[in-house]
Amino acid sequence: MKAVTVTGSGGPEVLRVTEVPDPEPGPGEVRVRVYTAGVQPVDLAIREGFRPPGLAVEPPFVLGNEFAGVVDALGPDAGDWRVGDEVLGFRVLGCQADRVVVDAGRLVAKPAGMPWEQAGSLSASGQTAHLALTELGVGPGDTVLVHGAAGGVGTVAVQLARAWGATVVGTASERNHAHLRELGAVPVTYGEGLVERVRAAAPQGVTAAFDAAGRGALEASVELVADRDRIGTVVDYLGAERLGVRQLRGERTAGRLAELVKLWEAGALRLEVEESFPIERVAQAHRLVGSGHVRGKVVLTM
Repeated sequence: MKAVTVTGSGGPEVLRVTEVPDPEPGPGEVRVRVYTAGVQPVDLAIREGFRPPGLAVEPPFVLGNEFAGVVDALGPDAGDWRVGDEVLGFRVLGCQADRVVVDAGRLVAKPAGMPWEQAGSLSASGQTAHLALTELGVGPGDTVLVHGAAGGVGTVAVQLARAWGATVVGTASERNHAHLRELGAVPVTYGEGLVERVRAAAPQGVTAAFDAAGRGALEASVELVADRDRIGTVVDYLGAERLGVRQLRGERTAGRLAELVKLWEAGALRLEVEESFPIERVAQAHRLVGSGHVRGKVVLTM
């Protein structure tokens, strides 16, 4: 099968689409014929040499941590899944390939009406946003500042915070301000003068801040939010340690993913896909994600 392989630490030039053996499912596992797989900022970081806690792997390895596709093989004790089921799911590495083997408990059923590009883009960003806002205790009466509000994580975070009763101020480039207004957020431009712009947009004050962007977001957040336990990041862990705010990490679960799928089915969650690329153009996909100006997600098609 074809797979996106990291051949060494570095830029997009270290990516290769190579032929690797088809994986075979073991006990409790399912094999999925992948149709689409999202490209995450963390994929770029791993390509460059970063390793999340607990992940010890050296090149060559297959990249990707979310996917959507059709079940095509079952291991023993794979639960209620059947060959031909349309699913979306997640695992650490291995998803940007024609086929992926995954624990049966890391899959959820894909709604029939959900486009494949959206299905392949939901798990990583959606679960990250859900986990972060849950950890920060976002709820009715809050005013939440979301940094990087137009990106994959930010787009979901804005909608979840609004659904949970919060007012949202979101940072983005001006080209994405109309998009944020459509999602129910008050948009502000990031960069110099951000603190003053947020105070003008939210004279009632900001009670929580979620950083999905980096680039000085935490420094601005500590000026705006009194309780540092309600400031968190999924990108700037060194900054979080220095400033005494939260490093937001946690386990992805099928239960959380299923909740997001139900929100989509109810029309309460809009998923944005900026562009999809065939797997052979994975380097171009990485360059687009690395530009930092993606609205929603970038997706690979197999």
